[in-house]
Amino acid sequence: MRLFRILPVVLALLAAPPAIACGPDSDCVIGERHYRVQWPEGAQEPAGAILYAHGYRGSAAAVMRNAALRRMAEEEGLALIALKSLDQDWVIPHAPRHAGTDGAREFAYVAAVLEDVARRFPLDRGRVMGAGFSSGAMLMWNLACQMPGRFAGIVAVAGTFWQRPPETCATPVASVVHLHGETDPTVPLGGRTIRETWQGDVREALAMYRHLGGFREAAPARVEGMTCEGWRNDAGEILDFCLHPGGHSLRTSYIRAGLERLRAAGRM
Repeated sequence: MRLFRILPVVLALLAAPPAIACGPDSDCVIGERHYRVQWPEGAQEPAGAILYAHGYRGSAAAVMRNAALRRMAEEEGLALIALKSLDQDWVIPHAPRHAGTDGAREFAYVAAVLEDVARRFPLDRGRVMGAGFSSGAMLMWNLACQMPGRFAGIVAVAGTFWQRPPETCATPVASVVHLHGETDPTVPLGGRTIRETWQGDVREALAMYRHLGGFREAAPARVEGMTCEGWRNDAGEILDFCLHPGGHSLRTSYIRAGLERLRAAGRM
């Protein structure tokens, strides 16, 4: 069972000595890894959060330099938790230079971050939205598959599974909102070869999750400047797919649109 492979890593991360105060401008250290966090100013009750995964060669510090993203989280009354990859990129199945990995170390890290945040701050565990751009969105799709119960929903921008969707995923599924550029040359909708591996096909991932979660066609989302398709299941989870006319880009409005879709479904 994957749980038994992940658990020792989680325990090792959480066994580190108590860390000093941390925030948006200083690392929150857990074991040999870290993350950064911005807590909403003046929050009087447990707050929800956006758990954000950066793109290739990104960092938690760089995420916190995104003033628009930080401002959006603050306006929405949500914490912003910025993850940091194990390598220059996320060590997930079929990723370049990581042949044979099952992603367990990254999944354990994400679990440890959520536990650490909940110890430091009054986190509402039922309102944690995962979000990521590019390779960070690839991590998010893997989390939707491996750890759906930890998230109120997932927002993936311009990234999907490497190579192909996994043969099996955990259920019940999470709500997923996927946004992508029609002319994205970096992560094309149909994927492309990268070194010894290749990017997956977005529609193949959507088809897998649609079948896994028992999603049926529903009224499409209305997102300004985008064309969307939508599905919903009996549990009220949503699966949305929205295309914008641009390329490989991230706008804070994309993350907000995903958040609004999850809130409309009662997930956040």
